[in-house]
Amino acid sequence: MSAAQLGRILVCDDDGAIRTVIAQALRRAGHRVETVASLSQLRAEIARGLPDVLVTDVILPDGNGLDVVTSLTSDYPGLPIIVLSAQNTLTTAVRATEAGAFEYLPKPFDLAALADAVQGALARRVARPVDLGPAEEGGGLLIGRSPAMQEVYRIVARVVANDLTVLISGESGTGKELVARAIHELGPRRRAPFVAINMAAIPRELIEAELFGHERGAFTGAAQRVAGRFEQATGGTLFLDEIGDMPMEAQTRLLRVLQSGEFTTVGGARTIRADVRIVAATNKALAMSVQQGAFREDLFYRLNVVPISLPPLRDRRQDVPLLARHFLDRAAENGLPRKGIDRGALTLLEAHDWPGNVRELENLMRRAAALARDATIDAEEIRAHMGKGGPPAIATIDADPDLAVAVSAWLARVARDNPQAFDDGSLYERIIAEVERPLIEAVLARCGQNQLRAARMLGINRNTLRKRLDTLGIDPTRRSVSV
Repeated sequence: MSAAQLGRILVCDDDGAIRTVIAQALRRAGHRVETVASLSQLRAEIARGLPDVLVTDVILPDGNGLDVVTSLTSDYPGLPIIVLSAQNTLTTAVRATEAGAFEYLPKPFDLAALADAVQGALARRVARPVDLGPAEEGGGLLIGRSPAMQEVYRIVARVVANDLTVLISGESGTGKELVARAIHELGPRRRAPFVAINMAAIPRELIEAELFGHERGAFTGAAQRVAGRFEQATGGTLFLDEIGDMPMEAQTRLLRVLQSGEFTTVGGARTIRADVRIVAATNKALAMSVQQGAFREDLFYRLNVVPISLPPLRDRRQDVPLLARHFLDRAAENGLPRKGIDRGALTLLEAHDWPGNVRELENLMRRAAALARDATIDAEEIRAHMGKGGPPAIATIDADPDLAVAVSAWLARVARDNPQAFDDGSLYERIIAEVERPLIEAVLARCGQNQLRAARMLGINRNTLRKRLDTLGIDPTRRSVSV
């Protein structure tokens, strides 16, 4: 280590053990280290001489360390400050960044990570304050103190003050829209609209009109000019959910807008400036979709400027008790009975794998709040309600009255017209074929006749789909009604 990478480090923490551990680790690395236990001692030490790097806790006996960070970064803009905190919420991470901290590390922290942060601070010797305007409480936007969520908080804290495009990935139910809303509500665009659009829920032929708007007469049924989501979100944030399901032709149009910052409505000629921040989300592996030709590579790189990967709930089980209590409180605010929850119930919740992630936990807590007999939810109540109320991966005939009626009507018609039709034991294969044909046709229509995407949606490989198309006599080039 060169002398230029060594420096005088001032550590402020009211916990003597933590001061000792940090001081020993940094001294072993060759730094000169002084330690203090309060804000008054910190100010006195600063008055005697400015350190090269300050490492400080947030909660101190005589005040809040973030207040000192704010004043020091104002008075000494070249002083790098590393903030440590056991109050590891999104609010703390954002406020530390807002105050001008060089780095934020939640407790318990890794000594190697702290040493790396000190080295980075010494190398740059520049604090980078972030101006978010008046501080707003953001702790309720995202819940969790696990290491995985702390990493999410750190990334969010670094991007809220700028307009960099963010791509949020994670399984369904992990809270991707909540992260997008946190980025919006904690940033300088907070007073403008947050507009969300689910790309998977819009028919492919309407998606460009939804995004960019349309003029009167642009297509059949366009009786008046309608502003698209880009216009609706002017000055604010446009959240593109399930971006991986966007049709290829719409991807091309979106890429042009991201490149030029301008767009035109469908049927329009006037160029409109796109004054929005883009946050996109997906539960798919977009890099794999790029390799398979289902997603444009250039659009992927335009969107993936700042990637945020949300962990599934099974990978942050220590957050389950916090989330469970939060959802019970929210249920009470929405008019359901106020309920507590005991340790046995929380232990059972922590052991569950949560295939539906945070959304599944929220639904379970609301169900338990509504139906639990006692004021405190116990393990027995959790067992009684767990597994109920979640949607099946694929709707069954019993779960869909229309489908059940259709199957019954088909059987009745065949039995009336040809009572001996299934004496050969072919009923199962015939009815599966009858259901398979409209299913494949509908999925092809939804995927724009793209067989690769249709095969992925159906859960079969492309060769199998081609064989089924031949067997069933389906013409993949014929446009069917989209679902």
